[in-house]
Amino acid sequence: MSSMDDAVAVVRESLRPRLAQTLLALDFDGVLAPIVERPQDARALPGTAELLTQISPRVAQVAIVTGRPASDAVQLGGLADVPGLVVCGHYGLERWMGGRLETPSSDSAVDEARVRVAELVAQRPGTAIEDKGHSVAVHTRRAPDPAASLEDLRPLVSAIAEDTGLQVTPGRFVLELRPRGADKGVAVRQLAAEAGAAAVVYGGDDLGDLPAIEAVRALEADGMLGVIICSDGTEVATELREAADLVVPGPEGVQRALRSLLL
Repeated sequence: MSSMDDAVAVVRESLRPRLAQTLLALDFDGVLAPIVERPQDARALPGTAELLTQISPRVAQVAIVTGRPASDAVQLGGLADVPGLVVCGHYGLERWMGGRLETPSSDSAVDEARVRVAELVAQRPGTAIEDKGHSVAVHTRRAPDPAASLEDLRPLVSAIAEDTGLQVTPGRFVLELRPRGADKGVAVRQLAAEAGAAAVVYGGDDLGDLPAIEAVRALEADGMLGVIICSDGTEVATELREAADLVVPGPEGVQRALRSLLL
């Protein structure tokens, strides 16, 4: 048995008495879906919907917590028929459940940021704007030097944030401008409270997941069991690896871990 198998076995034994009161909350990109160059090309790993469907009756709640619009994650993941699934989009600003989407009205600050980010992108070959509706992101993954391009854009995007009152969320070769007051930590806390959870299993892979991890650790201090799964890859932040209880190789590893822990 490998050290990873040993670690999974230990976590499984801790979860077993609380399984029916467990919240399973997962990021979409990099956790359920492999990372791709263009966000619109992302697809959940084959078998994802079937796996979540199997897990759903065994736990208190299955949820996706993503920076994407909720409907995008549902469509790209093929997740519409997963029973009881809740999808928190835009870091919790949106919520999809049972085919119904709750979404806030448009934000004039995001509208202004969209125009200004488009101007930045037009001047920088290889960069791209992603309009998420309630937020706007600039990607540098396809630039000649993605890291240098990101650093070039960082102060300019920060200036837009300061002018509009939005906040900047960094990620892998991406800077996202979005409204303040919503993050994955807030979403996870709310989901845990609604589910009456005694345990939370959270899977993430990027800097945007750190607030969710911090929320899980805070819930642990209140007596809840917390399990953090890091979906590892070449671009995963060191902070995420260090914060995780289990580090697994990408979405394939996430699927294997979930089967071992929850089925």
